[in-house]
Amino acid sequence: MHALNLYETEAIDTLAWPVIENTITVNSSAMAIFTDFKQHLPHVIDARTPATKVESIMRQSHVRMMLVVNSENRFIGIVTSHDVGEQQIIQRVSELKSNRDELTVHDFMRPKTSLMSFDFSELMRSSVGDVIETLKDYGQHHCLVMDRNSHEVRGVISVSDIARELRLPLDIQGRPTFAELVTILAA
Repeated sequence: MHALNLYETEAIDTLAWPVIENTITVNSSAMAIFTDFKQHLPHVIDARTPATKVESIMRQSHVRMMLVVNSENRFIGIVTSHDVGEQQIIQRVSELKSNRDELTVHDFMRPKTSLMSFDFSELMRSSVGDVIETLKDYGQHHCLVMDRNSHEVRGVISVSDIARELRLPLDIQGRPTFAELVTILAA
């Protein structure tokens, strides 16, 4: 082992930056924007986790959506940062007439039976543009990818990941509800 020399940095005023080539376009394979759970660990959270802790867990993990698992580590739904926001917690306390500390992820999650997902085999034959249009049509910011042959959640696609890769803002609006349409038409 040897000691390294230390030098003064006062004469240095530029930064090195990586050369980043934006190789992903709307015509690229959808697989380029797919987070494959066979290559990346999924972000999961136990359904019994206190709801008041989820937002900080997501912030620390730099994610906005987590897969919810039960005590047997089985996938039962998803929860997003929006689902467990302060306003939603206050609303659930009122609805369930319970203490906010008693609320769990299970009280806020979207059950898997209510979720739509892409099929892995179809995704392999699709483009980034196809995915974006589908997400826009359904107003989805996250979409699971199912491998129906092996009956497993294979991964996830996130609008924020796509926007980051394309270096473009993507505006995904949900379809208006019937009540919202009535309000719009009445104006």
